Amino acid sequence: MKSTLLPELVSFINNLSEPHILCDRQYRVLAANNAYRRSFGEKQEYAGRTCFDISHRFSVPCDQAGETCPLQQSLRSGQRERVLHLHQTPQGEAYVNIELSPIRDAHGEIAYFVEKMEPLAVARGLSDAQGLVGRAPAFQHMLEMVARVAPSEATVLLLGESGTGKELVAKAIHDASRRADKPFVTLDCSGLTETLFESELFGHERGAFTGATARSTGLIEAASGGTLFLDEVGDIPLVMQVKLLRLLETGTYRRVGSAEPHKADIRLVSATHRNLREMVASSGFRQDLYFRLNTFPVELPALRERSTDIPLLAESLLSRVAAGRNLTISDEAVDLLCHYDYPGNVRELRNIIERASLLCDGQAIQPIHLPEEVRSGRTLPANDAYKSASLEELERQTLETRLAHHRGSRKKLAAELGISERTLYRKLKRLGE
Repeated sequence: MKSTLLPELVSFINNLSEPHILCDRQYRVLAANNAYRRSFGEKQEYAGRTCFDISHRFSVPCDQAGETCPLQQSLRSGQRERVLHLHQTPQGEAYVNIELSPIRDAHGEIAYFVEKMEPLAVARGLSDAQGLVGRAPAFQHMLEMVARVAPSEATVLLLGESGTGKELVAKAIHDASRRADKPFVTLDCSGLTETLFESELFGHERGAFTGATARSTGLIEAASGGTLFLDEVGDIPLVMQVKLLRLLETGTYRRVGSAEPHKADIRLVSATHRNLREMVASSGFRQDLYFRLNTFPVELPALRERSTDIPLLAESLLSRVAAGRNLTISDEAVDLLCHYDYPGNVRELRNIIERASLLCDGQAIQPIHLPEEVRSGRTLPANDAYKSASLEELERQTLETRLAHHRGSRKKLAAELGISERTLYRKLKRLGE
């Protein structure tokens, strides 16, 4: 059965426009189509090698190296499986959406797997001047949620502390959707009066209110065909929440001062740092609107929950705020950055890096260029000191996990963690390794 089925499967994937590979139950790649070769390297030999060697440079299957293995998941479930992986590519590390489908033989047993690869262009594993940057488990989980919801038309609610990058994630959802070639329009809902909010969102007719000297297009119309991002949606006045709910329920809206309905063609993504559940309980937010907005919630991790990403983020942010200067960050400065708590999250890290780059006249940012609170490590009141301890514990657990599964050199491990070899040895010494 296998000998007659295999050529047909190879022919099938060769006719597909997206990157696909065919592999067996033992992780061996039997064929890779032309689209895969164009994306992941045309000069490489794939047949006969294992998928975990090609994609990760692992010597053992993904599930034995701390990653989720879609092949093992499919063997257990007997169904198609989807995961997000960080793959090695000719362009460096990149996040890839994987969709693996089992192929059964005449006896109903799984004989092969067809695996589709879809690069997630909005995120990178290593430091990159554009897009979302990170590789910590909490960051990867968030990206997996983004990858799952982006192709749909579902309403998304982004939750997280201020400064975690909610607008960047909203833009990533837009860029990975079918609306990517249409407008991405943002409205910050904080501080808007009821009249101004309604006018900004729906537009207004001439003479609709004092000062309305001409007809104005609203953001719903401006975002037509694309994505409307409502930032700080928890600040929308209760009166306006009713009108936003009506928009979501009917798909129509009216400009201020007009009775004529218009059809809305938008995908709505909203965000808040507030606890909307508590606001609903205290009658500060409509429950029916909350359920409409909360179709697919995505939690954005605080920076202290992904502290291993700080070196990557710092390097990426430096390339943005000091473009063309060829600046670096010293190991000592990186070490201090990694032990700071960041109540302002990634936004605060960006401000710190930008300030340090302006103060630095040399080739590398040193500890003296960092704010005093970063150098001292005193970021929280004394009664919140447990958070610093938990940060150190998280770093220790992460390092111990990577050590347990790493099979290469210390130099390679340092590169994977985004730190210098010297910093790695210092951290290992503290662990007693």
